This record gives sequence, structure tokens and C-alpha cells, in this order.
Amino acid sequence: MKKTVATLTGLGLLGTVFMTRYPLFGRRPSKADQQDYRRSAQFKNGKFQNELPFQLKMEWETTKSILKDYGRKLPSLKPVKPLPVKPFEQRTDGTEPRVTWFGHSAFLLELDHQTIFFDPMLGRAPSPFPKLGGGRFQTTAPVDLDALPAIDLVIYSHDHYDHLDYHSVLALKDRVGQFIVPLGVASRLKGWGVDASRITELDWHESIETNGLRLTATPARHYSGRNGLDQFSTLWASWVIEGSKKVFFSGDSGYGPHFKAIGDQYGPFDLTIMECGQYDTRWSSSHMLPEQTLAAHLDVKGDVMIPVHWSAFTLAFHPWYEPVERLLKEAAKHDVPVVTPMIGESVTVASQTRKWWREVR
Repeated sequence: MKKTVATLTGLGLLGTVFMTRYPLFGRRPSKADQQDYRRSAQFKNGKFQNELPFQLKMEWETTKSILKDYGRKLPSLKPVKPLPVKPFEQRTDGTEPRVTWFGHSAFLLELDHQTIFFDPMLGRAPSPFPKLGGGRFQTTAPVDLDALPAIDLVIYSHDHYDHLDYHSVLALKDRVGQFIVPLGVASRLKGWGVDASRITELDWHESIETNGLRLTATPARHYSGRNGLDQFSTLWASWVIEGSKKVFFSGDSGYGPHFKAIGDQYGPFDLTIMECGQYDTRWSSSHMLPEQTLAAHLDVKGDVMIPVHWSAFTLAFHPWYEPVERLLKEAAKHDVPVVTPMIGESVTVASQTRKWWREVR
């Protein structure tokens, strides 16, 4: 009996050490950090909260249905051919906001002579254990970092693996002027070697002005965490970028009244970059269906839309191309212009793009 207790205790200690020291999990906010977060209306009882009730735990029947789907051979979860990737081209002229998409939610925004990299997940898999599978559709990196211009800012929406990637941070951290993140995410970056002086944390509706741009963290309906024991320990956000043009990035979010509130306070927007993919009615509180993505775009008073959060990883049970097809069908009903770049392709609000995914699906 004593040996069993000692063994279990030892395994528990080893597990605790692993959960707190494995670098890909990232450092958790300290108690001193949490004291500072008390200024946030979102931080209650040691955790960040959504504006609406949010239930992460699922009923057993729902969990069983998800496990059943994992065991089924569902069609078209991945493309049958390699996705086309366009090599990055430096900008030579033009004043319109330019967006270069690198798959999923990673995109480069060039606006008013500033270069901003949003959610630069360039790694092979959105997982703490990348070799176990679930990797990126294309086997090569979506961009050669040496081809990019100087990066003034990196902005993260939240700390999930498909947005905040350890290896991408290591590759980028010495190429970036400043990191701007929701409350708590600085702890992850500092643990990976980013100096605190180069990180700005913002609560919802807090702003920073830099070189003529005003950047504001705005609400989203989602959650955070990287190891199963730290859920809701850091904040999640959408983002408003105001310069000569106004841009909105939804981050990851379920649909809710916060979109209309953002539109009323900060809109209208010349361009929205909206989550569209990895959805399921069983987790609709944290990810929108394509029809809801279009509704959110209208709520924030957007003009042109670029859909993201698709075409890189299989994180749901829908065909990989379905998000954009459903979105385009809904957008046509409301005369919303949608720009759909290939991975690596640079576009403006006036760009004409083709339905490239139909060639590889």
C-alpha cells in the first residue's frame, strides 16, 4: 500500500513538473500578474470571463457524438492536392491597406507604412506535441520569413495553439518591434524569451497609439488555455485598427451582441478579417457558423470581408472548403464583397480573386 501511494505521489509530482515546465505549454500568469488583472471587468474569481454565459464542458451525449465522429471516415476533411502557395512579394507602391494571408488566421497587414503580423502561426501543427499528427495541409512553410519586410508589430488574439505557436515566436521574436496582446498572454511570450519591454498587454476597450495607428482590443466570445489546467487564465480579444482606413479582426469568437456593440462604437470598417471555419453546432459558443460570420460582418458595419481560420488545419468535422462556400452563398444574398486570397497572396479591398480551392479539393 505504501509503495502504491509513493508511486502515485511520484507520478503526480512528475506530471506537475511536466505541465509547468514543458516549454510549448507556455508560462502561466503569476500571482502578481493576477493582481494587476483585477482592474479588468472580465477578470473574476481568478479567471477571465465572457460577457455572455459560456459553457466549455459538454454533456456526455455531446461528448459521445464527437468521439463517434473522430472514429468515422468523413469526406473531404483535407484537400486531395497540395494547396497553391504564392511566394510573398514586397510592396512597391499603393496606399490601400494590403493583406497577405498565410493560412488559418495568420495574416500580414500593411497599413500607413506599418507592417503588422496577426496570429503568426507558421508551425507544422496546432498542438503541444506536433509530431503526433494533425498537421498543416501543405508540408512546406507558408512563407519564407527572410522574404518579409521589417515587422513593426505582432498582434495575438489569444493563446490557443492554432494562433500562438512556440516555434513561430522563436523564429520571429528578434524580427519584431513590438508585441501587442490581450491580458495574460505576455506571460507566454516572456517565458519564450521576448523581453517585457517589447510587450504591451491590453484589456478590452484599451488602446495603444503607435506611428499614427490606433490599436484597440475589443470583445470576443471565446476562451484560452494551453494545457488543460490553465483555461481562462489569459484573455482573448478581437482587434480594431484605425489609421487612414479602419480594419476589424474578429479573432476567434462565437456569435453574440458584442459585434453590434463594436460596430456602434468603432465602425464602420473598410475591411473586416473574419473567422470562418472550424465550426460545429456543438461548440457554437466559441466558433461561428459561416452564416453567423456574415451576420457579424454586417453587425460591425464592415464593407469588404476576408474570411480566415480555414485552409490550414482540420480542427472540425466539416469539409475543408465548406466554410468559404457557405460564406459566399450568404454574402451574395446581402451584396457583401468577399476577397478570397490564395495562401501567400497579397490583396487589397479592390482585389479580384478566384475560387482557387475548387481546383484542389
